Amino acid sequence: MAFDLEGLKAFLTYILTPSAPVFTAGFIIVCLFPILLHFILHGRDPKFISPPSVLLLGPSGAGKTALLTLFERNNSTISSEKLTTAPTHTSQAPGTVSLTIPSDPSDNHPPKKFLLIDTPGHAKLRSHALSLLSPTASPESARSKLTSVVFLVDAAALADGDALPSTAAYLYDTLLALQKRMGAGRGSKAPSSIPVLVAANKLDLFTALPAALVKSNLEAELGRIRKTRSKGLLDSGVGADDLAAGEEGDDWLGEYGSEKFSFKQMLEFDIEVDVIGGSTTGDGPGAEKWWKWIAERI
Repeated sequence: MAFDLEGLKAFLTYILTPSAPVFTAGFIIVCLFPILLHFILHGRDPKFISPPSVLLLGPSGAGKTALLTLFERNNSTISSEKLTTAPTHTSQAPGTVSLTIPSDPSDNHPPKKFLLIDTPGHAKLRSHALSLLSPTASPESARSKLTSVVFLVDAAALADGDALPSTAAYLYDTLLALQKRMGAGRGSKAPSSIPVLVAANKLDLFTALPAALVKSNLEAELGRIRKTRSKGLLDSGVGADDLAAGEEGDDWLGEYGSEKFSFKQMLEFDIEVDVIGGSTTGDGPGAEKWWKWIAERI
């Protein structure tokens, strides 16, 4: 016992006496300990790995849940000509599936996993989806990183014009939330850009509008919504100068003061908007272009 005590005293005397070896060992321990601790706690636990995520938005009946199940059931054969889907119903709560982008031998890229998050399209249930796009949204709470937004629209329903105002209003709120998110980062560390795919669904139907016409109709309606909302503020007593400089000016989508709206105006806020046609059924153009668009942005 006495031997052990003397040995402990000698060891303590050595490490507490300033010397080059002691300083070197202490420096190495201080630098490596946090890294080692992080590896022990998080390195082998997959729940701490935050995969990128894609947010699926759109009005009820546009086909969001059908697209979710389509990708889930055919994840290994997305590029095939015939995809099988399953009957769906209007979702009342968000749903998430984990998907994998296969490796690309030509680019020597390994497989990449991401989350596809389906959100309810009913007007009373959209607040959760839009909250994920707000400047104050916490990515840590969802343990994921939002990389893109897919906004699904029913190209067949837009043909008769009745669904256009409500669809465009939801899209307006979505783009405006992203615009405010990018604006909130000015003067500090800019948030990462989130591109938007407007997926014109149900092009397998004879009555569906082509993607180019869906794009032009949405742009025209978004312009009307912008003008109506700004006129409402002016009628309430807000001056034009106040509208441009105050918080109310933040509700103007795209280039401020422009007569017509176009998706190209969103590039001013580093928001890329693409309109691509497809369908969630095995007939018609299918969903391959949408999958490719997502894969390129993961």
